[in-house]
Amino acid sequence: MIITPLLIIFLLIVFVLLFLFLNTVDKRKWLSGLISLALTPIVFFFMFYPFLNIISSYHYQKYFDSDAWTESPSLRYEMIDSTVESDTLIAVTKEQITSLLGKEEWLTWDDARKAHDTNKWNYGLGIEPGAFTDKRECVEITFKDDKVIAVRPYQKEITFDNEK
Repeated sequence: MIITPLLIIFLLIVFVLLFLFLNTVDKRKWLSGLISLALTPIVFFFMFYPFLNIISSYHYQKYFDSDAWTESPSLRYEMIDSTVESDTLIAVTKEQITSLLGKEEWLTWDDARKAHDTNKWNYGLGIEPGAFTDKRECVEITFKDDKVIAVRPYQKEITFDNEK
């Protein structure tokens, strides 16, 4: 385990909270301090740390990999940030996008033409982990003259087939 300043701060917070709680049970400060010191790692790793992981939405960032993109569609959200920032897909042709990402999953609807826009391809990126996640990640790739000009990530409401 890597000891970081944030870990030390969180451990101190858990220790102080345990000490204050145990002080209400027994007024002997030396006993409360000793029990708090013994219980701090247990409470931290079995209660505080899992709770922190549930409420935070941190996820790993990976570099773009075509094989991982096609093999694990539910984990694409890990690759999209570095892909957008590095302009990996900008100026790539539609044929190259098809070979890298696969066939488009859906096309953007154009209200003006009342038809699908064949120059705006969409891919699902999966659902970012977290307790309060109610949207799924998606990306829209915009073409002009058969070359990518924009890659725009966005979020879409999660809907289920049995919902009306």
